[in-house]
Amino acid sequence: MAAYVIGHITVKDAEKSAEYRGKISVSLARWGGEVILRGRRFAVLSGEHPHTDTVVIRFPDANAVTNCYGSQAYQALIPIREQAAERVFVAYET
Repeated sequence: MAAYVIGHITVKDAEKSAEYRGKISVSLARWGGEVILRGRRFAVLSGEHPHTDTVVIRFPDANAVTNCYGSQAYQALIPIREQAAERVFVAYET
C-alpha cells in the first residue's frame, strides 16, 4: 500500500533550501521515495493556508516513510532543513 508525505513549506533561506533539496534525493531514493510534485501556490481557494510551497513524495509503503525519516542520513539534514524553511510534513497511506 503506497504512502505519501505532503510537505507544506515557506522558504526562509533560498540558498539553504537549495542545499537541502540537493541532498534529500539520496535519502529518498534509498527508501524508494519519489518526488511527484513540487510546486508554488498560486491561490488559496478556500480557508487559510500560510505556506507558499508544497511537495508530495510517494513511498512504497508506510514503513519506508518511517525508515527514511528516522534514518541517520535524513536526521543529519534536519539542521539544514530548519534553517531553510518553515515546514509541516504529513504522512498518508492509501
